[in-house]
Amino acid sequence: MATKTALAPPNNAPLSQGTTDATISRRGFFMKLGILFNGLAASVLAVPIFGFLISSITRGRANGYLSWVPLGKVSDFPEGETRLATFRNPYVMPADGKTADTACWVRRVAGEQFQVFAVNCAHLGCPVRWFPQSGLFMCPCHGGAYYRDGSRASGPPERGLFEYPYKVDNGLITIQAGELPTPGAAIAEIAGEKPPCAS
Repeated sequence: MATKTALAPPNNAPLSQGTTDATISRRGFFMKLGILFNGLAASVLAVPIFGFLISSITRGRANGYLSWVPLGKVSDFPEGETRLATFRNPYVMPADGKTADTACWVRRVAGEQFQVFAVNCAHLGCPVRWFPQSGLFMCPCHGGAYYRDGSRASGPPERGLFEYPYKVDNGLITIQAGELPTPGAAIAEIAGEKPPCAS
């Protein structure tokens, strides 16, 4: 004789119309917890990104790269000589430390006529050195050489040294130094003229 067993109703049977389920399932709880943590992580990432994007406005340095920086007195640079000078980059952050001190070569041609060269080679940016015995700027990386006026002498660079715009006020030489002078720089567009070393 076969016996019949009664089947139990399924657990997911619908609730009756009058009752509500106020408890949250384990899956729902972890889903909400995950959304909360993802929102917190997004906030933590968004704050520094937003701060970076508005930092130039909030710190009042929107045009810091266009400011004029003093190099020294005109009398510090003897006529006919080239000297190394350093300046503090106007577009600097507190964490930059000594790296914000930038070098440049200052050549006094005559009177108040100067040439201020970026220390970087026009090839790959290695720092060039001035050798007064030969009257050349030499790049130690790939053998680039430049004449005393910054024009290309030999080696892999395709052009002369980059020049900073300068002016002399009250016996003090200043340069527009926030942006490294390159062929596509905004300074080149503002000046509208090519230095002699650009050819």
